[in-house]
Amino acid sequence: MGLFTTNDTGEDYAEDVFHFPTSSKLLLIFTRNPELGKCKTRLATKIGAEKALEIYKFLLKHTVSVTQNLNTDKRVYYTDEIWPHDLWDPKVYTKKLQVGDHLGSRMEQAFQEGFQDGYQKIIIIGSDMYDLSQSDLEAAFTALNSHDFVLGPATDGGYYLLGMKKPWPQLFSEKQWGSNSVLKDTLSDLRNERFVLLPERNDVDVYEDIAHLEAFQPFLKHLHHD
Repeated sequence: MGLFTTNDTGEDYAEDVFHFPTSSKLLLIFTRNPELGKCKTRLATKIGAEKALEIYKFLLKHTVSVTQNLNTDKRVYYTDEIWPHDLWDPKVYTKKLQVGDHLGSRMEQAFQEGFQDGYQKIIIIGSDMYDLSQSDLEAAFTALNSHDFVLGPATDGGYYLLGMKKPWPQLFSEKQWGSNSVLKDTLSDLRNERFVLLPERNDVDVYEDIAHLEAFQPFLKHLHHD
C-alpha cells in the first residue's frame, strides 16, 4: 500500500535534536532500510531478492528526486535503524526512527510529533511510489488549504498518501494494514469530514505492477533469458 513498515529498533542516533520548523508544512517519508531479503519480498518471489533490492534502491532515488526540492520541511522515518550516510541528505531531511507496534501506531506517532512541533499541514508517503511526482505532492498540500484531509488511493485498496491539518487518531486504529480494506475503512472514518481524494495511483508490490513499465525493464532482463 505504499506505506509499509516492520521493525522499530535501531542504533543510537542524535534524532532527539529539535529542528525548529522552517515551514508550516511537513512531509513525512516512511522508508525501509534497503537490505537484501528485507524489502519488496513479494516482488522478490518472482524476480529474486537481489533484483528486488536493486528496484527498491531505484525507487528510493526516485522518491528523493520528487521530494528534495519540495518547499516543505521533510522527515525520513526508518524501520530498523537510522543511517547517517545514505541517499537521504541530512541537510534536506531530518532523520528519525519509526516507533510503534504496527504501521498505524507508527504513522500516528510521526503525525503527533509533527503537530506538537507546530506544523499546520502534514503529509505522509512511503518511499516506493514510482507513480508519484513533485507536482502531485504540491497539489496535495494545496488541497489542505481548503480541506482538513487529503488522501491518495492506491489501486490495491490501500493509500499512497495521507495528509491532514489536525490530529485524527481513529485513522490509525482498527485497520488491517496491508489489506485491500484500508482505503475503504479510512474513508469511513472521514465520512463527515472535509477531505480531497487525489487520483488513484499504482504502487510497486508485485511483478505485475512493473512488468509493463519501461523504467523497470533493465531489472527484468534476466527473466526473459532462455
